[in-house]
Amino acid sequence: MIRFPPPRSATRGKLNLETDCFVALDFETADYGQDSACSIALIRVENHVIVHREHRLIRTPRQSFTFSYLHGITWNQVANEKSFGELWPLITPLLEGTRFIAAHNASFDANVMRACCAAAVLPPPPHPYLCTVKLARKAWGIRPTKLPNVCQHLGLTLKHHDALSDAEACANIVLSAIRDGAL
Repeated sequence: MIRFPPPRSATRGKLNLETDCFVALDFETADYGQDSACSIALIRVENHVIVHREHRLIRTPRQSFTFSYLHGITWNQVANEKSFGELWPLITPLLEGTRFIAAHNASFDANVMRACCAAAVLPPPPHPYLCTVKLARKAWGIRPTKLPNVCQHLGLTLKHHDALSDAEACANIVLSAIRDGAL
């Protein structure tokens, strides 16, 4: 099991971007059901440094895969993986001591998280979400703000629809905004 001590400022008080840590998150889904997460990636950032990268495939509740053309993941790749309910308790420690979860189009990832947690009868993380779409618009006036557009603007490498690459891009968008004084 992964163990991370909480930073001193992570449990209460005003957000301190100099010392607080966060996790960037990305899901890939198999079909239109929000409970169909087939891949999850979490990037933990402490004191402006990526300290842990986690990527896992997830056995979906259904064998149908509508979005394989986007992310390349198929039922055969996830059939022997853990379900979300089996996996989530193993990776939840990555959130210990964090102040927020960053995601690109955060409402999508938050909805997937809630749906997967509900299906597994697990509580969703209580963390607020920071949307890097909104952040990119506010910080740099970028439009359109699809992840490839933002990454191109910031000079970030991206393998789009690869959960690990997408989550790392989100972490680096937040770090760029902090560096540029936009957060």
